[in-house]
Amino acid sequence: MNLAVPLLRSAAAALAIAVAAPLAAQDAPAQTVAEYPETPEGAKAWIAMVEADFADFSKAYAHISWINATYINHDSDTLAAKYGAELTLKQVAYANEAARYARIAGLDAETTRKLDMLRNGISLPAPNRPGAAEELNDIATRLGSAYGRGKGTLNGQPINGSDIEAEMGNLDRTPEELKEMWASWHDNVGAPMRSDYARMTALANEGAKELGFADFGAMWRSGYDMPPEQFAAETERMWQEVKPLYIALHTYVRRKLNEKYGDAVQPRTGPIRADLLGNMWAQEWGNIYPLVAPAGAGDIGYDLTDLIAKKNLDAVGMVKVGEQFFSSLGFAPLPATFWERSQFTKPADREVVCHASAWNVDNVDDLRIKMCIKPNADDFITIHHELGHNYYQRAYNGQDFLHLTGANDGFHEAIGDMIALSITPEYLVQIDMLDPKDVPSADKDIGLLLRQAMDKVAFLPFGLLLDRYRWGLYDGSIPEAAMNTGWNDPRRDYQGVVPPVPRDPEGFDAGAKYHIPGNVSYTRYFLARLLQFQFYKAACDTAGWKGPLHRCSFYGNKEVGAKLNAMLEMGASKPWPDALEAFTGERQMSGKAMAEYFAPLKKWLDQQNKGEKAGW
Repeated sequence: MNLAVPLLRSAAAALAIAVAAPLAAQDAPAQTVAEYPETPEGAKAWIAMVEADFADFSKAYAHISWINATYINHDSDTLAAKYGAELTLKQVAYANEAARYARIAGLDAETTRKLDMLRNGISLPAPNRPGAAEELNDIATRLGSAYGRGKGTLNGQPINGSDIEAEMGNLDRTPEELKEMWASWHDNVGAPMRSDYARMTALANEGAKELGFADFGAMWRSGYDMPPEQFAAETERMWQEVKPLYIALHTYVRRKLNEKYGDAVQPRTGPIRADLLGNMWAQEWGNIYPLVAPAGAGDIGYDLTDLIAKKNLDAVGMVKVGEQFFSSLGFAPLPATFWERSQFTKPADREVVCHASAWNVDNVDDLRIKMCIKPNADDFITIHHELGHNYYQRAYNGQDFLHLTGANDGFHEAIGDMIALSITPEYLVQIDMLDPKDVPSADKDIGLLLRQAMDKVAFLPFGLLLDRYRWGLYDGSIPEAAMNTGWNDPRRDYQGVVPPVPRDPEGFDAGAKYHIPGNVSYTRYFLARLLQFQFYKAACDTAGWKGPLHRCSFYGNKEVGAKLNAMLEMGASKPWPDALEAFTGERQMSGKAMAEYFAPLKKWLDQQNKGEKAGW
């Protein structure tokens, strides 16, 4: 469920960023120096040229990418690879030149900001010396392939990545089976990557330094309109705001697991065994909700999938309901082309990418979603989420090319998630899908909140530590010799989880998580988990909601829509605190709204945890 991956981290388009190959010389081409001199005015003119070039290229690339996602065959793969290689050339050439222009004295703030966007636009920067780009590309390809081919074992038999993920959430599996799957996946997939990953880190660090950053981690943290060290401190501050909620959840879940499995498997105190939480990485715990649910919590009075069936909604009908939500806030209807060009269901005659995503192919109003919709609750919620991306894309379509994205990389996902939070029983009553007499009573709230917290709250420390681990590798605070202990120690410290078996210091458990070998930054997901509640509370406050925050519905409130649009239409044209303030009145990202949302659950958890030793 995501926005189609941008052309640059700070600009809109359609496919994943290729690994950077520095094919541009460090010294500026003579033509560029003559046409765009190293002056503040020359830098501005050069940026305008780059934006125009990317704008033209992005449209063709987006069409190719769409075809490749919805008609997977040799020819579409070939075209996508060709355009991806061309993108690589552009990205690196422009990033290197942006680093040169960034050294000019007297640049205004907006020029500096756009130069930083261009320098930050490379997914994996290679050093500018013969053979380095090729080596980095080879390593990245090997790592990606190794993960894709990875297998664990279950009862001694090989099991692939998607199947082992599903089985980790299977409550019928024994602790021994869970332990086997966890250990085999980490040993078979992560450990063999270690030397390649260490080399990739060294090369990327070298490339980032050539672009003017202290290290690769500082390069990643430089995309937030503040110094890298300040951003790191801000994420820690936000974590501290929600940490008491997480600890309360951890303490409760640990007790329930102890009651289920006994002291020999899961002790009553200390960390939780990572393989018992229903997920290979213990990042979301929703799969084990039946083990921890309070009595009677499962009966909430209605089933959203049944409501969809009773309304006889097909895929397009479900999307129409989602559109109606935004129309009720005052947003214009989706264009006719949206209905003509989107992929709503899986075609019977070809292979497609079913993973849900939202697109703006021409960066104006060629909006589309790509899904394989099924008439169930999960896809109904996903539709609302994806449409949040589409309305954001259209709102900022008048901005400069480099500003055609969210205010920071957490905003886009948070908007979609905020809309998904709004699918409350009250909303379902308003759209005539739920009979008012079937609205669950307040005594059902704890079960509903606990189920949601098992994913949204449980995720937070993992969302934070993944990049903190990599920052440590990049700046040297985690030396290469400590690559494995440097991963498992923060997992214990932040998440309160530990491996089910002793780990080899020479292993590489972090490599068993896709985003590590895939080189995908992860802090954005931490930000989005918190921002969605901050946005949701702001909308509810604007709507004058007086009840518990988790019951709020702002459907039909035009004032909320106007304030939301004021933020959305800014895109990345202003530093993110300005965008945040436009909607919430606040200039700091915060976990306080999440804490308020789950306050009834926290009170209940504290009661349940009396006599238990909190923390680990």
